[in-house]
Amino acid sequence: MVVDDQAVVRAGFAAIVDAEPDLHVVAEAQDGAQAVRLARELSPDVVLMDIRMPGMDGLTATRLLTAEPTEPAGVVPRVLVLTTFDQDAYVHDALRAGASGFLLKDALPEELLAGIRVVASGEAMLAPTVTRRLIDAFADTAPAPDPELLTSLTPREREVLTLVAAGHTNAEIAGTLGVTTGTVKSHVNALLGKLGLRDRVQATILAYDLGLARPRRTHRE
Repeated sequence: MVVDDQAVVRAGFAAIVDAEPDLHVVAEAQDGAQAVRLARELSPDVVLMDIRMPGMDGLTATRLLTAEPTEPAGVVPRVLVLTTFDQDAYVHDALRAGASGFLLKDALPEELLAGIRVVASGEAMLAPTVTRRLIDAFADTAPAPDPELLTSLTPREREVLTLVAAGHTNAEIAGTLGVTTGTVKSHVNALLGKLGLRDRVQATILAYDLGLARPRRTHRE
């Protein structure tokens, strides 16, 4: 489902998605309230969600959509936030509300399609460059580190968590550590379970909040 208050934007995204043989747009919504209503009727697997919309915004809609499974299908939609970022100060809150990732609206069509497939598979869409910008923007407001929360993790699980927070895929982490992707996946699942986290997005936020990972500061003109 595509959610955006601009009809031209919705139509553009829908056309890109519907051109793919394995993807299909089941609905379009112009605001958060309509998105929640349609999601409960149609149970989409993935929702492309704008943030700034009149009426119910994307943040509130994301929280409602990910709070509980839709009926009767029992599906919890995976929300992929679409943002201009520079104008949307709510991206961080959207991830906390349950979004599975985010993309910039000026992303290439292939990046959009890859993002949809990633979150549909149960993974999180965390482009490293955008992740760094996101964390950079909110680094000054992160809570004080609480190392006790990480005591349940093994040294290898902490290492994997740090690499996840840097935006690396399982394959990239496997290459770095010299292990198989299956082993990495086991480590990721273990640390998510120990920390009570839903996915890699929440793991990334927690890693930065606790000081396990830190933003990469770059020169800005």
